[in-house]
Amino acid sequence: MIQNLVRYAYVPFMLLGVNGAAMALITSGTADGWGKAWLLGLLATAVACSFAAERVLPYHDPWNTPLDDGRRDTAHAVVNETLTLGSVAALPLLAALIPGDGVWPTGWPFAVQVLIAILVADAGITLVHYASHKIGWLWRLHAVHHSVKRCYGFNGLMKHPVHQSLETAAGVTPLLLVGLPLNVATALALAVAVQLLLQHSNVDYRVGPLKYVLALNEGHRFHHLKWAGIGDVNFGLFTLVWDHALRTYSYDPARRFTSDDLGMAAKPQYPTTYLAQLTEPFRR
Repeated sequence: MIQNLVRYAYVPFMLLGVNGAAMALITSGTADGWGKAWLLGLLATAVACSFAAERVLPYHDPWNTPLDDGRRDTAHAVVNETLTLGSVAALPLLAALIPGDGVWPTGWPFAVQVLIAILVADAGITLVHYASHKIGWLWRLHAVHHSVKRCYGFNGLMKHPVHQSLETAAGVTPLLLVGLPLNVATALALAVAVQLLLQHSNVDYRVGPLKYVLALNEGHRFHHLKWAGIGDVNFGLFTLVWDHALRTYSYDPARRFTSDDLGMAAKPQYPTTYLAQLTEPFRR
């Protein structure tokens, strides 16, 4: 019973429940007096739900066992989410540097504004992700993310902070230019974190035909195949729209994955500690 609940209700709970709670708090004004503590609380709830679901209904049970990567991945998550919160806090200053009032549709329903922000950010982040598999210096930064040997929720937050900053800039800059409001940016920041948890989750969930449209774990596992060129597919963060357009979409329902399929075949001894991963992209 509980496994079926996780199989079919986990994704709607995360996408609609957690993100919906954020939008409800923002629009009601309830979150105003809490600073960003409420955002951290919702993110912690999403992480806890992700870990719980992975144990109730794992896609590959061995991926629930740490491979001496728990502390490292936690460090990546803390640093990168702190950067995200800092970026949100800096938005008013950044917006003040942009001339004009922008053309953002502030009169539209808040949920629609957030959806627009997600779609625009999805385009920028996906295209930088695509470029990161084609351009050497970007790949060296992005390789940190591809060094993983198991797929679980925290993998989505395991990125080199410089690479995350580049992706964030590509996703948010077009929005800033048209006057992105702070409250929409806050909802977007949480939506990105929730999506990364879902995309790398070790949960055997089902979304039906939506797996061909939404960038979730069934398709994203193919992106982490370790052989050069084979994993150059399914770059999307929120959607697979750009992958269909770029002809980089790939999916095989019969394919099953283990740790032997993940990582980087060309560099199997990639550093595994946090500080070493920070410096590796800058080594000759």
